[in-house]
Amino acid sequence: MEKKGNVQPVEGRKNFGTSQALMTTPQPCVMIATWDKDHNPDVMMAAWAGQYDYKQIVVSLSKHKTTENLQLTGAFTVSFADERTVAESDYFGIASGNDVPDKVARVGFTVSPSPNVDAPIINEYPLTLECKVVSFADGILVGEVVNMSADESILDAKGRVDLGKLKPIVFDAAGVCYRTIGNSIGQAWGAGKKFMVEKE
Repeated sequence: MEKKGNVQPVEGRKNFGTSQALMTTPQPCVMIATWDKDHNPDVMMAAWAGQYDYKQIVVSLSKHKTTENLQLTGAFTVSFADERTVAESDYFGIASGNDVPDKVARVGFTVSPSPNVDAPIINEYPLTLECKVVSFADGILVGEVVNMSADESILDAKGRVDLGKLKPIVFDAAGVCYRTIGNSIGQAWGAGKKFMVEKE
């Protein structure tokens, strides 16, 4: 069996070493919105993001217009690309605000100022987190969520966010494509109870 550098192959499997994109898939497609120095809204897609703590999120960012805006305002909003907004969200990931300062308007999207942080809310995304910058160093952004707001259209009967209604998309690094979140297939902290051993 062929070695991949100094890595020992795992028997019975295809071994990639690190020659392929790492499979920390799926990755949420988060949309980071900021104001620039002229108060123009800018939004970008980031795939390397996740929850960091109970009220914090973390995003890995390289240097570009969004990082300049973050240093200027100390705030941002996070929304989630969904099945309805695949093309617009992808465009936000490939078009730089330095080259296209009106890219939000170009796709027909609108913004409202966040009432809680110095950042825009993209109205067409039905779920938004309003965040303050906690730290930003070595390309790692940590933000504190001060408010989460959701459009009524994505709430269930109990008033909770329903991912089945939101239909967020995720980035598939292996296929280099976007995929939708599927149906609920089990209850968290419930599906595995059948393996629990009852105390005598």
